[in-house]
Amino acid sequence: QVQLVESGGGLVQAGGSLRLSCAASGRTFSNYAMGWFRQAPGKEREFVAAISGSGGRTYYADSVKGRFTISRDNAKNTVYLQMNSLKPEDTAVYYCAARSPAWVVTSYEYAYWGQGTQVTVSS
Repeated sequence: QVQLVESGGGLVQAGGSLRLSCAASGRTFSNYAMGWFRQAPGKEREFVAAISGSGGRTYYADSVKGRFTISRDNAKNTVYLQMNSLKPEDTAVYYCAARSPAWVVTSYEYAYWGQGTQVTVSS
């Protein structure tokens, strides 16, 4: 089992920044690829970014490429999502998820999920 707890969400004006954190506990963190997903009201959960277990490879949805950065600190069992130049359309509940061994973009293939953290971007 892997337990995931997100933090760092909040209310920010358009153009602002937030950094989300996801703390993991349980099994060996570096064995798991990590993904960030988001879900806006009335919409399906969508892929945002993913990172390999070692942190050497990352992948982003086109909608956030160049604005968001995913990273991880395996010594702290934590994955981060730095979000810059935020837009109102980034408003959603953001979830982190863990999958072994490799990341994918499809949410149903992730076995472990956090409870989510709300990000609201005002115009």
